[in-house]
Amino acid sequence: MENLDSVKEKIKEEMKKHSGVMKTAELYDDCGLTYYLLDRLVKSEFLTRIKNGYYTIKDEDHSEEEIIAALFPDGVLCMQTALYAYGYLKEKPFCWHIAIDKNTSKSRFMMDYPVVVPYYTEEEVLMMGTTSVTIGGQSFKIYDRDRLMADVLKYEKKLERDELKSALANYIVDDKKNVDNLIKYAKERKVLKKCETMLGVWL
Repeated sequence: MENLDSVKEKIKEEMKKHSGVMKTAELYDDCGLTYYLLDRLVKSEFLTRIKNGYYTIKDEDHSEEEIIAALFPDGVLCMQTALYAYGYLKEKPFCWHIAIDKNTSKSRFMMDYPVVVPYYTEEEVLMMGTTSVTIGGQSFKIYDRDRLMADVLKYEKKLERDELKSALANYIVDDKKNVDNLIKYAKERKVLKKCETMLGVWL
């Protein structure tokens, strides 16, 4: 068996390839760890468990962005997180709002940090209107402005009144908005009447 120092170096190399977060199976397969050795590295505080089945190196400071990107590559930034990314909200949300397939295990979101609010979504609409954005050096899928506004109207009760007002006001003056796309998404999300009532006069 390799000595512990060489094992740690191997883990550091592999962690870089996985954005600083690795699954238990990846530590076993890519780094040759056993259950006993993994447990030993956690107890010695070389590794720390972020959540069940996910680990990072304890003495390395990973950003929220790195952790979220590693844990939820299949998710899409939505609601307040997406609104902040587009500059529609001034205050950074305390939580990460992520749209995810409704069949995803809820246990994936059982974590203390970062705090994640999942929006369980039907598979056929999950990727509708997605684009990409870079935050903190990490690439994320995010809903485009028009799909985002359709969702804001659909889930308006999940927003604070000031957040809703800011989102609507900033969308109205955004040169990058596409009203035809908004109408299309509003129909898909079954909020067309609400869209016409709340935004129609301004568009």
